[in-house]
Amino acid sequence: MQYKNLGLFMLCVWAATVQIQTAQAQVREDKFKQLYEELPTPNAYRNGAGAPGFAYWQQRADYNISIELDDEKQRITGSETITYYNNSPDPLTYIWVQLDQNLFAPDSDAQTTRSQNMKNKMHAEEVARFHAKAFEGGYKIDSVTDKRSVALPYTINKTMMRIDLPKPLLPKQTYIFNIKWSYNINDGIATGARTGYEFFPEDKNYAYHIAQFYPRVAVYNDVDGWQNKQFLGRGEFTLNFGNFNVSITVPSDHIVAATGELQNMSSVLSKEEINRFNKAKTASEPTFVVTQAEATEKEKTQKKDKKTWVFKATNVRDFAFASSRKFIWDAQGVPMSDGRTVMAMSFYPKEGNPLWERYSTRAIIHTMRVYGKYTFDYPYPVAISTHAAFTGMEYPMISFNFGRPRPDGTYPERTKYGMIGVVIHEVGHNWFPMIVNSDERQWTWMDEGLNSFLEYLAEVEWERDFPVRRGPAPNIVDYMKGDKNGLEPIMTNSESIIQFGNNAYGKPAAALNILRETVMGRELFDPAFKEYANRWKFKHPTPADFFRTMEDASGVDLDWFWRGWFYSIDAVDIALTEVNLYQAYTFDTNAEVEMRKKYSTDGEHDYISVQRNKESVKETLMEKYPELKDEYNNRNPNQISSGLLKKDEATAKGLADDDKARIDEGFNYYELKFSNKGGLVMPIIIEIKYSDGSSEILRYAAEIWRFNTGEVGKVLVTKKTISEVVLDPFLETADINRDNNYFPARVAPTRFETFRGN
Repeated sequence: MQYKNLGLFMLCVWAATVQIQTAQAQVREDKFKQLYEELPTPNAYRNGAGAPGFAYWQQRADYNISIELDDEKQRITGSETITYYNNSPDPLTYIWVQLDQNLFAPDSDAQTTRSQNMKNKMHAEEVARFHAKAFEGGYKIDSVTDKRSVALPYTINKTMMRIDLPKPLLPKQTYIFNIKWSYNINDGIATGARTGYEFFPEDKNYAYHIAQFYPRVAVYNDVDGWQNKQFLGRGEFTLNFGNFNVSITVPSDHIVAATGELQNMSSVLSKEEINRFNKAKTASEPTFVVTQAEATEKEKTQKKDKKTWVFKATNVRDFAFASSRKFIWDAQGVPMSDGRTVMAMSFYPKEGNPLWERYSTRAIIHTMRVYGKYTFDYPYPVAISTHAAFTGMEYPMISFNFGRPRPDGTYPERTKYGMIGVVIHEVGHNWFPMIVNSDERQWTWMDEGLNSFLEYLAEVEWERDFPVRRGPAPNIVDYMKGDKNGLEPIMTNSESIIQFGNNAYGKPAAALNILRETVMGRELFDPAFKEYANRWKFKHPTPADFFRTMEDASGVDLDWFWRGWFYSIDAVDIALTEVNLYQAYTFDTNAEVEMRKKYSTDGEHDYISVQRNKESVKETLMEKYPELKDEYNNRNPNQISSGLLKKDEATAKGLADDDKARIDEGFNYYELKFSNKGGLVMPIIIEIKYSDGSSEILRYAAEIWRFNTGEVGKVLVTKKTISEVVLDPFLETADINRDNNYFPARVAPTRFETFRGN
């Protein structure tokens, strides 16, 4: 078509554009669309079922480490030999190493990107922070050499270091290199870090909880290549499995707890301590290896000579340790189904008692039993909980946990349950991510969320009224109904999450609990979750591997659930908007008159105009000319109409016998209408309460929303009379607005406080 009039042409273009935009805006959002675009394409390394593919590979790094802890200067000096195995199909021209201690360097990104602000009124301590001298943290790299001690070129990029290889490292080859380093240990309480020391001014002693202390080879995998995200302090770690031989030199009166098994017990422990340790292997309760009296005595003497503790750990992704002369040590052997005995052990200063001697080791054992039931048996030889006032943090076989009583030994309820909960949580991290080795630097929820879910299962088996923080659906409601400017999807990088605890811990834990209790049911969820854990133990799973395995092992399509709960910030707000009663017309005049009377609105006020017209209209036309009336003007005001109430013989004869029977039985047809106000599609669960006192629960799968994600309806057929309908009666969907979940509506009382001003 040729336009001669430019104005007409532009008008037509504008009109066409508006039509296209309008049509696009009207395209229905498909909340049940499969996650084809979001998930990576299956391949030989990771298949479409969520399992490792036939060509799956992962790298390995073995470490021989020697370090010395300087108790006078709070400094660590170390050297390591790393054997790196290239199991990938790719030649590598360099190796990336993580330098996580550089987090504490004054010019690190963690320090320079920290937002600061001034206020009109500021506490003196806030101002003092601006004047505080920066902690001189970070590595001092002394040398990087090959196995022949020839220097290797390297480049440090803040918390990452690239080591350039003299020639490409080919597939199936290994490379051995050495690093020597040192660094100042940070004050754990002052820095709020995962690693550091605590100083006890009363007895002038230190307790060290040391992690991220050695340069660690970064992960190279089939998904990302080299892991190269800087360590900013929040996103945790991405690590290879390997074998560790670690020698730790400390003051001779220190007790050391570490990843792995102690190799030289006779060199560092007394005969009495060794005897106690051996007795603890078969003890029925936690048994002291080092008593409080013995630890207290060592606080006073403070020996200056040194001893070296040697530990060996096989197939672990990391290594950490704790050291102090203040440590009390208790232990108990835990028999495993395969005949092994795992040593559950706790290390803590006297300041942790009586809480720690009473609960810590028992919490370790409880965690091992519950987590093992839902995943796999604990595979390592030891499981350790150490008391660190400044952190709750996990490493293979060892965890640092808070929870300190008051100086007089008393403690509030919150401290007790907080301490038990953190021990369960941090020991539980042995499963996720220490064994099921996800990428914490990228996806915090894959370890914290899954672990918080299992922590909940362990807590409810500890005590029926355990004050759980995360897991139940109602516990995440306040977060999900919050300002959307402060929310982001679960599938958000660890360093970009605003509300870290709610997003990475609470919401995934609630989502898994909803899957288990409401969407899938325990009989499908539990085996699928166990399958994921066993498929990926000692391997590196991604979110897609988890999503696909849960579906593959259960036979349930969950793409809609992952899309809503993990990829969006939608909330659950399903409203029960209408309940309408329908009853079949009986074709019986008398019956219809009685029905009209039963549901008559007589006694209620007439429409306002009707009321006023009685006064304003003095006489109607029919009142003036009564001869104009016919049969319709003479009907009974209690009847619907003479035409409807007159028995329709022709219609009645046309009904089948079963149709007549249903009419004669007097069924009630209740139409229930639901509105999805929050955007998140979920199953609809309703409780129907009847006037005779009985009730029933009805459940409709989330797919009820597949054709209309905004409005749906259900019709209930019953001879009973419904007195109340309750939506989500068991609080299992995290519905953020309970006010619209009832019919008739409930009035929720709100309290207010009365006071007078001064």
